[in-house]
Amino acid sequence: MPAKNQPPRDAVELAVDVFSDRWTFLILREAFFGVRRYGQMQRNLGIARNVLADRLRQLVGDGMLERVRYRTDPDWYEYRLTERALDLYPVIVGLMRWAERHLATEDGPAPLELIHRSCGNPADPYLACSHCHEPLTARDITPILPGAPAAE
Repeated sequence: MPAKNQPPRDAVELAVDVFSDRWTFLILREAFFGVRRYGQMQRNLGIARNVLADRLRQLVGDGMLERVRYRTDPDWYEYRLTERALDLYPVIVGLMRWAERHLATEDGPAPLELIHRSCGNPADPYLACSHCHEPLTARDITPILPGAPAAE
């Protein structure tokens, strides 16, 4: 329950609770790049094993990853993206494109090219209106709080 005089928690605040640190996003990025195994994630990220184990537990608990056994004797597991996590893909691509546009340096890595599997061409995803299909920016949107009167 929000404290007196504080607005109610919104969807952005709830999402930040799930993605509250850099490792969570980087682990998900690795999963989107097809990395499923603990050891490969640990090597790619250079993350401490205890931190990786903790974040993977959290991501499984939050329903973002599924822990699946792929070998027995001994049991070995991999981590697969769930539908819930796959719904996050536009956010990951948006963050990546934003950083490439606003944080890139000349000596930094080249932008990652995204290829659409269906047509084989470079994909440049963008946010668009579901009704008229026009591209959207923050300047094109009017947010209306639930229960608030509609703007005239």
